[in-house]
Amino acid sequence: MHFAKNPLKRTLLSLALASGLAITQSRVAPQLTAQEREQLRQVYRQALEVPVQQFADLSEPAFCGCFGERPSSWRIGPFFKDDALTFTKTRPMDDPTGIGWRSTILGNPTLIERDGNLHMFYRAYPRKESQSTRIGHAVFDARKGWEDLSGPPTLWPTEPDEINSVEDPKIYRLGDTYYMFYNAVWSPSPEFSARIRQGYRDWGVFVVTKLATSKDLTHFERRGQVVPYAVSKGWSKGAVIPRNGRGEAVRIGGKFLMFLSEGCGDAQFIGYSDDLLNWQFRQTTYLRVKPEMGRIAEVACSVAEFEATKRYFVLDFFYVDRNKQYRAAQALYGVEDPTRTLAIEEGGSLAWGGLLQYKGDWIVAQGWDSPADRQEIYFYRSSGRPRVGSAR
Repeated sequence: MHFAKNPLKRTLLSLALASGLAITQSRVAPQLTAQEREQLRQVYRQALEVPVQQFADLSEPAFCGCFGERPSSWRIGPFFKDDALTFTKTRPMDDPTGIGWRSTILGNPTLIERDGNLHMFYRAYPRKESQSTRIGHAVFDARKGWEDLSGPPTLWPTEPDEINSVEDPKIYRLGDTYYMFYNAVWSPSPEFSARIRQGYRDWGVFVVTKLATSKDLTHFERRGQVVPYAVSKGWSKGAVIPRNGRGEAVRIGGKFLMFLSEGCGDAQFIGYSDDLLNWQFRQTTYLRVKPEMGRIAEVACSVAEFEATKRYFVLDFFYVDRNKQYRAAQALYGVEDPTRTLAIEEGGSLAWGGLLQYKGDWIVAQGWDSPADRQEIYFYRSSGRPRVGSAR
């Protein structure tokens, strides 16, 4: 479906976005209007104004390396830096939008292994935690090292609801297909915002959970919006689906589950699907923390089939403590009741793109700690073999 300079088709797109209808599009990216291209420029200029030190306290070792003195045996972690896997971006990403866009920092990657090679899809920012981001692709071959395949980004803003950003990819394998969920950010009109939010919190922008699929991890077909506005109220994060150490989506109770934790009118939702394409959402509170712990910010990832019995799964989540400090934690669940928390302990990976087993160890990657003059992503490895039996 092509939306270039066609008012009727753009109107149909807006109506579809409001209802949450998933739209399967062609592989050819729509052409943005002159007005949308100017909006891209404005968002990019605003991103460049984000102070470099604004998010200086986001440091991956502070999360993935801090699991306390005696973490329970079911914990996935702690993690320790593996310099052998460090990725350094050595060439600028192409800018198909033609606005002069450049990145200065990378982060929030998702990892998947294919044919013995490690594929990484990462978020490229003008500034740390800014908008105006793109999704790039790199591949690690144990014999040759890293190859940066961006070049053109894997995903960049090509649709009205992506003008502010495309970000935070999460990839899952099902059969011979790869499913990449990602966040799209845009600024709706005040009238549209009010109609969708229905009195719920105004975040200033809308964050839309979207999907693209691929057979080869090179060519992606956009599938459209996944979480309808009736659920998200304009903000949803974000496509956390239990997956195993191979990156395969895992059914819980016969269904694929998606845990939504941020936005959605300040309510938690679980999505249910048979195929990762079509979803039904139910408001369900599945994660609570004690008041003295603080407040939940966002669930980062979920790991299933991580221990021998395959009867448990873990949610790895981000929270803010009572001193307003960023923290990570993990929660344990049994597959027979995915809404009942069996245990919660502080310390987590904050692997926004999901944890992966590579060469026998669990790995997480992040670029938050890269120096200002380099664009690097660092890897952290845990060699533990989790088992359930001493959850508390």
